[in-house]
Amino acid sequence: MRSRLPAWAGYAAALWSLAYGLLGLRWALGGPGFPWGASDPDPDGALSILSGARPQPGGWWIAGLGLACAVLSLVLAVVRGRGPLRMVPPALAWPAAVALMLVIPDSRLMMGVAYTPLLLVAPLFGWDLGGAGLLDVWPWEVVNQLLCVLGGVLLAAAALSYHRRGRRACAGCGRTAGGGGWTAPAAAARWGRRAVHVAATVPLVYCATRWAWALGIPLGVSEEFLAEGSRDTPGIWLAGAYLATFGALGGILTLGLTQRWGEVFPRWIPGLRGRRVPPPLAVVPAAFVSVIVTVAGLTYIRWTVAGRFELSEVGAWLPETFWPIWGAALAAAALAYHLRRRGRCRRCGRL
Repeated sequence: MRSRLPAWAGYAAALWSLAYGLLGLRWALGGPGFPWGASDPDPDGALSILSGARPQPGGWWIAGLGLACAVLSLVLAVVRGRGPLRMVPPALAWPAAVALMLVIPDSRLMMGVAYTPLLLVAPLFGWDLGGAGLLDVWPWEVVNQLLCVLGGVLLAAAALSYHRRGRRACAGCGRTAGGGGWTAPAAAARWGRRAVHVAATVPLVYCATRWAWALGIPLGVSEEFLAEGSRDTPGIWLAGAYLATFGALGGILTLGLTQRWGEVFPRWIPGLRGRRVPPPLAVVPAAFVSVIVTVAGLTYIRWTVAGRFELSEVGAWLPETFWPIWGAALAAAALAYHLRRRGRCRRCGRL
């Protein structure tokens, strides 16, 4: 699939853009399912940056932008850029991809991913979650955010393919005849190790506060804050401790991007012991988590700028504002892992 990136990325992005544009047209014409505004279950419109959007004119904007992105994706797929105008298509594509992946989604995307394992195993152990189910954390409005992330990934892949053609690099791996540089395995090992250390450390600040709250210790907040949370939402601090544990385990797994057990399955895993870990098994989850934690961190930064938090309750919001650093470091660590383990390209033969 990677070696055939130029053959499918632009066309897939065009197909996604056209399909989503048709959804926008449907919403503009009165169809149900518009995922923002009044139909969004977000109670006070504080989560989504598009909380004020309405089917009209929002649907018309989506239809128009979908058509524009479809045309742009086809340009990225078939045109070999030359001259001063060669940077126009990627200059349009990258901001659109970033908006789809990081700006339009909100923190509910991370909550859905984090709570899904708990919701799946709770019935097996008879745990009472107050009747919550998968549809509560994955309503259509949040599933739509996943679709937007998918569109952003496809558009970014199309722009990357276009960039490789323009610099006469291998379409499959991106390497050039000169090779080396920061993408060489030895160089990737050096800067990737630093990225892993950052990605494994940043979430621990959040984890410390949530574990403390579950134990009744008002770390970074007042005792009144803890008491009010327990009274208004029983079990909320245990849920926070679960999320903290989820994040800490993610940090431990991040260490595997520079450890031997991240390349060869440990002996204690039946059926897989001693086998090489397929690189996508580590890269794809790490890349996806880097997106959702960055999105959640940007949501908290937006709330902070809007003055939704009390300075006296700094433990409730400050750790989350560092999550974009966590996400960026995790993305860099995943990229370094990929560069170290990709081996010889089957398309160009370069190592």
